[in-house]
Amino acid sequence: MTGIGLVTPAGVGRTANWATVCAARPTTRFVDALGDAPVGFASIVPDTFDVDRLAGRRVSRLYDRSTQFALVAARAALNDARITASVLDGARVAVIIGTAFGGAQTFEANHAMLLTEGPGAVNARFLPKGLVNMVSGILSIELGATGPNMVVSTACASGATAIGIGLGLLRSDVADLVVCGGTDASVTPLHVAGFNKLRALTRARKHTPARASRPFDRDHDGFVMAEGAGILVLERDADAVARGVKPYARLAGYGASADAHHVTAPHPEGHGAKAAVRAACRDAGLDPREIDHVNAHATSTPTGDAVEAAVIADLMPRAAVTSTKGVTGHTLGAAGAIEAAYTALALRAQKVPPTANLQVPCDKAGELDLVTSSVRTGRFETAISSSFGFGGHNAVLAFTAA
Repeated sequence: MTGIGLVTPAGVGRTANWATVCAARPTTRFVDALGDAPVGFASIVPDTFDVDRLAGRRVSRLYDRSTQFALVAARAALNDARITASVLDGARVAVIIGTAFGGAQTFEANHAMLLTEGPGAVNARFLPKGLVNMVSGILSIELGATGPNMVVSTACASGATAIGIGLGLLRSDVADLVVCGGTDASVTPLHVAGFNKLRALTRARKHTPARASRPFDRDHDGFVMAEGAGILVLERDADAVARGVKPYARLAGYGASADAHHVTAPHPEGHGAKAAVRAACRDAGLDPREIDHVNAHATSTPTGDAVEAAVIADLMPRAAVTSTKGVTGHTLGAAGAIEAAYTALALRAQKVPPTANLQVPCDKAGELDLVTSSVRTGRFETAISSSFGFGGHNAVLAFTAA
């Protein structure tokens, strides 16, 4: 991993993100756009985000908010990796992006216009902006990347799935450079209402919104909706060395599985999650019991956190465990990519950020080596980043220090 681009509630850019997660500063706040939604708070990208300024031209009217995030993050990742136009060979550059909802805000806005003003009010850009494949399609156009191009959607595992596919493309010599990651911008009244109906969201009855996302905490009662994008540049070691670029970390393995259990709930014994962890470690040539650090999926739901804690306690008992969702909330299809970036940064810095808002561990989490209160320094050579999604999708990435 030679390039990192981040647009998240924790900030715009790698430096701002890392400072915020290491300081364990929660980003959840009330959001005016949610109006009369059953939950009025979320974690959103800072209001200072200006895609037109960052892109260098007016693109805000052309692209859905999720694509705007991905475009800014992709350009930042390429700059970070010192990839210039002279380095790029479009035919050997792949773009693989994960998203749970695609152009959610575009769909909602146009549906509202259809209902209130009739078919003639629907915007001519509705489909080019909103179709789920457009985020990778637009990135390929903007970057001039003519290699494999696709969007993958495995719910909240989407970003990690995209990165795993990118690893496969490099290994099979289909591409020399992969721009991959995830994006979602679905903090909208409809999506909040939907997740609320599933009783997946916290209502912050016991805590203020800023303290509502509480991964692995005894008082957790649901996740906080969030938005953002994480885009990474992957390339082979030899190519990075030839360009004189030091990787943040090495993506050593990828594991995927399905729970085949329930549309929203994880398997109660964590069978699918365990299978994905074992597969990622096997792919990387690692022993799960020797993993140094885990960036957990832990969204702050009682069922999900309990199952994941048991999986980690069983397979990776010595790992320093954190969930950065205490800071960012749950960015859905972008989460796996954002957290992969944080995992790589932890290996580079030899520091594990704390889990914000974690005070008293829940259930099996009490058996884990949880990082709380402040940054943990130490020797971290191997790490796991886990992502699990509705439908029983599991995606796990294994990293080693560069």
